[in-house]
Amino acid sequence: MPLTDDDDIRDVLALDSIAVVGCSTTPGKAAHEIPRYLQQQGYEIHPVNPYAETVLDRPAVDSLGEVDAEIDVVDVFRPSDEVAGIVDDAVARHEGRGDIDVIWLQLGITDSEALTEAEAVGLWTVQDRCLKVEHERLIAD
Repeated sequence: MPLTDDDDIRDVLALDSIAVVGCSTTPGKAAHEIPRYLQQQGYEIHPVNPYAETVLDRPAVDSLGEVDAEIDVVDVFRPSDEVAGIVDDAVARHEGRGDIDVIWLQLGITDSEALTEAEAVGLWTVQDRCLKVEHERLIAD
């Protein structure tokens, strides 16, 4: 079951490195503004966007597998019908490299079946919630 308890969400928010799948280059879009907010709060953002060279002054990569740094959280800004493939990539990376602790599906994005597969290999999952909203509610002063 995806995490819903405030204490569990706080534990996720205590992690540092976030790969943002679908991170946008377009100011004003949620997929740009939320990662920007998280970056301003001190999180290490790794943009995953095959159509961009840089996002938020960080190099963008085509896939999770191309992120060189260790990843704690995979934050997904892609349509629900793309989640299963993203989860497959995250699980493969988790099993191969040992990183990725959490898959977070942003507000309006759901795929319970894919998240059940992620949970089966020990990943925490969150769906249909906004990282910025939860950070502001539980962490920000």
